[in-house]
Amino acid sequence: MLWALLFFCSCALAQGSYWQLDIKGAIGPGTADYLAGQLREAGQQQPAPVLVLVTLDTPGGLASATHDINQAILASPVPVVIYVAPQGARAASAGTFMLYASHVAAMAPATHLGAASPVQLTGGGAKEKDDTDDNQKTLARKQMNDAVADIRALAELRGRNGDWGESAVRDAATLTASQALAKGVIELVAKDEAELLAKLDGREVETTAGKWRMATQGLVAERRTPDWRQRFIMVITDPNIAYILMLLGVYGLLLEFYSPGFGVSGTIGVICLLLALLAFQMLPISYAGLALILVGLALLSAEALVPSFGILGAGGLVAFLLGSVLLFESPDKAFRVAWPVIAAFALLSLLFLLVVARMLLKLRHRPPASGDDMLLGLQGECLKAFTGEGQVRVQGEIWTATCDQPLAAGQWVRVQAVEGLTLKVQPLPQEERKP
Repeated sequence: MLWALLFFCSCALAQGSYWQLDIKGAIGPGTADYLAGQLREAGQQQPAPVLVLVTLDTPGGLASATHDINQAILASPVPVVIYVAPQGARAASAGTFMLYASHVAAMAPATHLGAASPVQLTGGGAKEKDDTDDNQKTLARKQMNDAVADIRALAELRGRNGDWGESAVRDAATLTASQALAKGVIELVAKDEAELLAKLDGREVETTAGKWRMATQGLVAERRTPDWRQRFIMVITDPNIAYILMLLGVYGLLLEFYSPGFGVSGTIGVICLLLALLAFQMLPISYAGLALILVGLALLSAEALVPSFGILGAGGLVAFLLGSVLLFESPDKAFRVAWPVIAAFALLSLLFLLVVARMLLKLRHRPPASGDDMLLGLQGECLKAFTGEGQVRVQGEIWTATCDQPLAAGQWVRVQAVEGLTLKVQPLPQEERKP
């Protein structure tokens, strides 16, 4: 019985496992950190997983993040299989480069890849365009040639179709799964993971550790998810979140300036600004766009402080909108601030700086309603009968009081004046007494 149990356990241990990673959405710094970290850990694991299966569905992403991911794949001693799935998924732009870098590229039916052309954002009027046309052409040509060389080098390393890879970069060409298989861009088409593992069994690939034959029968999947740090980076490097954090930081500091208090709004503002700066460090930010946003907020603040019949406010709103659009230097829509977010915060900025800030300033400049002035007109009760000087209770406090008329115990009075620590009172008619 004992031998049978030991044999069963040894078979279970020998069964092996593979790591499964899911990447869905734009490729950014958080995704690169997650994938590179997992591949590094897989290479150090003892025993190592048989393979790392990356399920991919992406519209593209940042070139810097894609470069970091591809470097991690090329340096991995464990085979990396990238599988474009489920049906309807895509490996566009950055995803195409990742497929070319993988040890085995696979796709599910009804998926596609391609459209990997680098795009350069341009703007300005006709004269500005003429002045910078040569520079833009040179920059675009350099980017294009660099991307072509990158995908051709990957194709040569993995034995894939380099000509089509170049057309995906130069002409934004695309392919379906069956077309990619026929043209030698990918190795496998599989409807699900079970079929994919069956087709991978016995396949030999070259890694940094040498030749690796994948035995995939009976493998157990081990799903690997991002840790809290990687999730945090993924959240704050979303351009919309980074943009909101920056504005919340500015609003918090402005609120603390307009209405000093316990420092709560100022503390929150500083924290939000620091998180925004951390995100900006990892994103392709345009400092011109950031400067326009800050100038816009400054002009809106000036309109709240010194009304200028809307001139400063209108200029501030225009600068704010332009800066928001130009804040991130990325052709990928996933790494731009969404128009609804820009519109919402433009209206919020107008409301905050032109209405709320002005109200707070009025409260700040209102004469203080404290001290002796607070006592005038208050009602009090005479503690003992007196003529000339005695004691009264006003708002629960006992004061020395003087009166030109005799007062009886329990009689109600009204405060007329405050002279140091002495109140001058007069009798209060019964009908004017407040309960």
